[in-house]
Amino acid sequence: MSLAVKVIGPESEETLQAFLLRIPGWTEERYFEEAPEMWFVEFEDGELIMHSPVNIRHQAITQFLTVLLRVVVRSRGLGDVLCGPAVVRLRPGLNYEPDIFVVPAEQRDRLEKQHFSGTPLLVVEVISPATRHHDLVTKALAYRQHQVPEYWAVDPEQAILHQHLLPDDPMAPYRVTTHTQGRVESHALPGFWIDVGWLWQEPLPDELACLEQILAR
Repeated sequence: MSLAVKVIGPESEETLQAFLLRIPGWTEERYFEEAPEMWFVEFEDGELIMHSPVNIRHQAITQFLTVLLRVVVRSRGLGDVLCGPAVVRLRPGLNYEPDIFVVPAEQRDRLEKQHFSGTPLLVVEVISPATRHHDLVTKALAYRQHQVPEYWAVDPEQAILHQHLLPDDPMAPYRVTTHTQGRVESHALPGFWIDVGWLWQEPLPDELACLEQILAR
């Protein structure tokens, strides 16, 4: 079958390697059966979404935050921390693979063989050049629509953490604050916080040293 492919991403020669592909003509059943498990491949209403490979900095930040989250979440019995390419099925036909997401303890029964079919407590996406609009606009709207309590979009290139929180008004958009440094506390995970400046350090700080600070307060 011949399929059209839309390439969404920077067009300059310097960043041509960064891309986001949207491939129409897929079904959700085919997505779960055939999408490669080793790549980040998402599905949205008939379209397969494929990301360019992440860079080393992206991976390092993801791993750093995963370690911090896993220790705090497990020690406090809040749930489980998973990483992409694990799938969050927000609804039939909408399947994302966040960099990191927290499954609430009370929703562990919604963990299935191929996906988590529920509402994460926290979602973290580390932004790449080709995914900035996808992460800050498309995914933010979807996470808000499906009542994800908290969404962090980490932008290493611009050194900004965008914290999205559910508003009191059920019809209003996320409350978004941007942070370049200083302490940011999670509203969905009591007791979890980071110093945003940690994310921009090169190399990243030692996870154990950071956890000592987090767990001490």
